[in-house]
Amino acid sequence: MKRSELAHMIDHTLLKPESTRADVDALAKEAGELGTYSICVSPSMLPVDTPAGVHVATVIGFPSGAVKTSVKVAEARQAVADGADEVDMVQNIGWAKEHKFAEIEEEIRAVKGACGSALLKVILETATLSDEEIVACCTAAEKAGADFVKTSTGFHPAGGASVHAVSLMSETVGGRLGVKASGGIRDAETALAMVDAGATRLGLSSSKKVLDGLA
Repeated sequence: MKRSELAHMIDHTLLKPESTRADVDALAKEAGELGTYSICVSPSMLPVDTPAGVHVATVIGFPSGAVKTSVKVAEARQAVADGADEVDMVQNIGWAKEHKFAEIEEEIRAVKGACGSALLKVILETATLSDEEIVACCTAAEKAGADFVKTSTGFHPAGGASVHAVSLMSETVGGRLGVKASGGIRDAETALAMVDAGATRLGLSSSKKVLDGLA
């Protein structure tokens, strides 16, 4: 894979709580230099100016996913009003563990309705889930109209993306939804393994290091 091709799959990410406006401005500038698809920042940083061709993503219900549906809907609506092109929503992980997949579907549908033309990615936090739960959550996300399923926030102690989870997600959505791998991807070898497993987008905070690792 060419460096430019991999770069265009990257959401160049900065979600550290201590990040400043200067940090986000530097991220946007670097995204333009690297040619990444987007930047992904905290909603309080919106709106943000980006170089031409660089999209803006943000997160809601982040990182726990345990806030009320009405809060996620309000967050999504505000994020889009503030210029977000894409919204990455953390699903209610407790519901997933309780197998409340109808409730998950209903919540995703409500948030999708608040996104308007913005893309919705649903963060599953796959390291906390069984294979059966991953499949069921992907199915719920697809039924609810989500555009992507995503592995992880990168904040959960259980871990981030795995090749196994990405492969399972890709098989479940069958190309009908995008698959975003995020969390713990810090080198080119891991990034390419995720792409080989079916990832169509990568959430990276170490984008330059990953891209520099390509021959």
